[in-house]
Amino acid sequence: MVDSVFMAELSWPEWQQRVADSAIIFLPLGATEQHGPHLPLNVDVILPTAVCERVARATGGIVAPTIQYGYKSMPRSGGGQSFPGTTSLDANTLSLALRDIIRDMATHGARRFVLINGHFENSWPAVEGLDLALRELRRDGITGVTAMRLEYWDFVRPATLDRIFPDGFPGTELEHASLIETSLMLLLRPDLVDLSKVPQEGRASFPTYDIHPAPPGYLRASGVLADARGSRAEIGQWLLDDHVELITAAVKKEFGL
Repeated sequence: MVDSVFMAELSWPEWQQRVADSAIIFLPLGATEQHGPHLPLNVDVILPTAVCERVARATGGIVAPTIQYGYKSMPRSGGGQSFPGTTSLDANTLSLALRDIIRDMATHGARRFVLINGHFENSWPAVEGLDLALRELRRDGITGVTAMRLEYWDFVRPATLDRIFPDGFPGTELEHASLIETSLMLLLRPDLVDLSKVPQEGRASFPTYDIHPAPPGYLRASGVLADARGSRAEIGQWLLDDHVELITAAVKKEFGL
């Protein structure tokens, strides 16, 4: 038997056996989106996949292929639609894709799922996709399917954030392509990070509302919303340790492991 947590590397009988043994399916939800001049377009793919891999190893799970495209990036959390290379899905498209994936796996025996989101705007389309899948499975007489849905960045200790941001955490939205994501990428894929191109703009400031289309000067020209200066792989390790430990504990609690 192949010793891998990645579904794509298993044969169908191996997948079938693991699911029969109650393996949890971890589904990373990513995006192909600008992350400033110093980071690649696949940051939101790499980070949730890394978290899923480590939690799956700790819980005997399987990591399904990562969703590579996400819902449209909004101006106050990246503004990716204004940047070349950002390639997004309509909310309905993403929801239906998730519905189909979950429904198909459940039809073949999977009963436990964990959706780990790596792109801010995916949250509500993922809720809709999960709801549609469960509704159709119940309609077809397939019961006993249980799913968790979470954002990996919510699983971090306050003490860790205080250690990283002694002057105050700017918030998840403003951390787009900033210290947290850059530090995690320095840990996981330093070959894709160019610190010489980190912008020097500091923290962005937005009103508490959106304007569509975004007026001139509303978006950050670099696509970076806070400050990535001072990013280190060590910081990335602090964060990843928290993410994996706390998510693993939550998964074990909810699924009785």
